[in-house]
Amino acid sequence: MKVIANIRLKQGVLDPQGKAVHHALASLGFGEVESVRIGKQIVLHVNETDKEKAKKRAELMCEELLANTVIEDYEVEIK
Repeated sequence: MKVIANIRLKQGVLDPQGKAVHHALASLGFGEVESVRIGKQIVLHVNETDKEKAKKRAELMCEELLANTVIEDYEVEIK
């Protein structure tokens, strides 16, 4: 089963990488971009047939290792 964890900085946490990309896009003529937030996506292939169990395990992985829950939010989806 394929599990996707999308991790991004919480609202209000400064995103210097996003700011740099926003500035670069503006300098390349993409002035319509109002803001940029950078995140990460982690794709896991797990040996599990129960979707709910796979999702709960992936959420536990995010809580314990994959996301810094002090400054990041995450969403888990099952494919």
